[in-house]
Amino acid sequence: MSDHAAHVERLVRDIADFPKPGIVFKDITPLLADHEGFRSVVLALAAAGRDADGTTTVSKVVGMEARGFIFAAPVALELGVGFVPVRKAGKLPGETHEVSYSLEYGEEVLEVHRDAIAPGERVLLVDDVLATGGTVAATRALVEQCGGEVAGVAVLMELSFLPGRDQLGGAPLTALHTV
Repeated sequence: MSDHAAHVERLVRDIADFPKPGIVFKDITPLLADHEGFRSVVLALAAAGRDADGTTTVSKVVGMEARGFIFAAPVALELGVGFVPVRKAGKLPGETHEVSYSLEYGEEVLEVHRDAIAPGERVLLVDDVLATGGTVAATRALVEQCGGEVAGVAVLMELSFLPGRDQLGGAPLTALHTV
């Protein structure tokens, strides 16, 4: 097992019935509090934005609200590119693109600034967990509305018993840990 996978396995804990009964929440706060573990996963996620020679292949890193921000911003710094936040409706000033979608426990609307991603830019989507794939699919749609291209998706963990992979639209997936 790689160092980053071992950190995820050891430092991410399950919280039953949160935020609703029947949901097992993946609590990343112990991982974030561990410098070595956090750094290890940021470097591993950043590798998804590089080619085999280590050259950065993306222009932006997109992080989804809210836990995706925690990983995407340092990944963008590591890659030497900009960070673009995808936020819940009403949180961004200025003109935005908007997408509605379903997630494991309700409905949501995500937005991105219309000028955050230039036409033709390749982006890496970064989030904490890939579950049903609704957030990734909505974010991919927002990137495409801007004229960008999703070059890959990188997540801390994938819940393989849910159909998240089906929502990637052909983008390559890097999952540091699979449950």
